[in-house]
Amino acid sequence: MSSAKIGFIGTGIMGRPMALNLLRAGYELTVHNRTKAKADELLANGASWASNPAEAASGRDVVITCVTDTPDVRQVLLGDKGVIETASEGLVCVDMSTISPAATRQMGQTLAARGVTLIDAPVSGGEIGAIQGKLSIMMGGPRDAVEKVHPIMEVMGRTVTYCGPLGAGQMTKLVNQVMVIHTIMSIAEGLAFAEKAGLDLETTLAVTSAGAAGSHSLKALGPKIIAGDLKPAFMVDLQQKDLRLVLEYAEQLHQPLPGVALARELLGALQAQGRGRDGTQALVDVIRQLGGKSP
Repeated sequence: MSSAKIGFIGTGIMGRPMALNLLRAGYELTVHNRTKAKADELLANGASWASNPAEAASGRDVVITCVTDTPDVRQVLLGDKGVIETASEGLVCVDMSTISPAATRQMGQTLAARGVTLIDAPVSGGEIGAIQGKLSIMMGGPRDAVEKVHPIMEVMGRTVTYCGPLGAGQMTKLVNQVMVIHTIMSIAEGLAFAEKAGLDLETTLAVTSAGAAGSHSLKALGPKIIAGDLKPAFMVDLQQKDLRLVLEYAEQLHQPLPGVALARELLGALQAQGRGRDGTQALVDVIRQLGGKSP
């Protein structure tokens, strides 16, 4: 059983199974979430409850955050009743959200002035990866601090990679999201095309999965699309947030990303239909609608 005491903030779709895996590995966990009910399973499995982020950080060796967007991380770490209020010198904060790389570096500077080290460690692998402890974790920050928390990360991830200084993990995650959205777009277009051409979709999926078009996303999302299963492994709203971050940083770099811009517009059509909480595989419905199918 590990002796590290961990505060875990954010027990949603991803955070809850990640925290549960830490409990099963023997870590002492104090958890906080805006909606306490989302932490019930963790509390039933031995976690302690903190009423705010400051309380979650008190007396901890490591604090892990897994929340929605940049303002949420800033509030949790630096806001009223935030981690910074009770953080002791030597605390390591590991942010596993997907947020702005620039904001990550700014928050790291603020925390460093209090003797606290910030590491960015966004993840890829979706809810299933979180449940199975098989996430890909992209880490940025001082090497010594990254090494210190590496055993903790190995509980939640199958692949734990050091990407460079603070912010490098977030940048790598944004690259991942660029590639992922193009893959989802190709799946949506391919299956919508096959459907309108009158092909048997099960056969089409089997053939393409076994060939050059095969990918993890196709194997995971193809069957869902065919079955009409739009439950989210990753929500449209969250994908849109990530693509906003991508395009903001791409503008700073003067790097056009026309495919990402198009995908964001198409996902925006789903949001306009009130479907932001559908899984990203729902993109297929926008492609179908462009082909004349009613919503």
